[in-house]
Amino acid sequence: MLLKEEINKYLHYCKSQKELDDKTVRAYRADLEQFIALIGKNDLDKEALNSYLQHIHCMYKQKTVKRKIASVKALFHYLEEEEIVEINPFYKVKTKFKEEIILPKIIPKNIIEQFLDHLYKERGNIEYSEWHRKIVLRDIAVVETLFSTGLRISELCHLQNKYVDLRNGVLCIQGKGGKERYLQIGSSDVLSILNVYKKEFEEEIKKHGYFFVNRYGEPLSEQSARRMIHKYAEEIQADINITPHMFRHSFATYLMEEDVNIRYIQKMLGHSSITTTQIYTYVTTQKEKEILQTKHPRNKMDFR
Repeated sequence: MLLKEEINKYLHYCKSQKELDDKTVRAYRADLEQFIALIGKNDLDKEALNSYLQHIHCMYKQKTVKRKIASVKALFHYLEEEEIVEINPFYKVKTKFKEEIILPKIIPKNIIEQFLDHLYKERGNIEYSEWHRKIVLRDIAVVETLFSTGLRISELCHLQNKYVDLRNGVLCIQGKGGKERYLQIGSSDVLSILNVYKKEFEEEIKKHGYFFVNRYGEPLSEQSARRMIHKYAEEIQADINITPHMFRHSFATYLMEEDVNIRYIQKMLGHSSITTTQIYTYVTTQKEKEILQTKHPRNKMDFR
């Protein structure tokens, strides 16, 4: 069996039949090519597979290891279905391991408030040029959308104008794996600023159909959004490194703190499994622990 050729066929299947996005297919390709390189010309026996597992366990964090194993297992499951191999060789080895819990990083509420306050003051500053204030308006629209909807930055940058219904405050999101979900914009202030933004950038939006644009009137890239957020974080002298994804984590965590049902949060985030969403329960548990350690009156009583 020429494994390289079969991998190419499998990745084509992932893109054409499973409708996975380019980013996911590239990640699969990297994992599978690494697997080939590490296995070499060895037979796919138990010893070779255990050697591969041992190597990636030494090289990567548990979450990455889990993804790489899943990529290779999925390939052999496909080969088994297509009757190219008789049996998935990973059935021969144990791949269970305890996954470390990495808590999502969130932005403290006071810093989010400071961040937005800074942006709105920038837009209202008449000392700046009209063009500068127009760009700041776009930046406000991006940040407000990230925080109020929990969108992934990739989803925001690929959001098309035809999927934005500001009259009813609804966004139709084309998520991972072509999955579609609808998000409500629950803040009248956010809806208002998005309407102002859309009117101001109407020509640029019509030009290519994407809702968020860069300073040159082209679709906004993920890299540009990251640079923009980093720039404003430096301007307010935030003591944390703020990324677009942290707004998504903050969206979920603060809803969890308000006792919003985890199933609703799962749906809004577009998670296919509730297990993925449950990571935010650890964050709120940590917050509860901190509150009890610092605020509970028993900690201020001394009987010694």
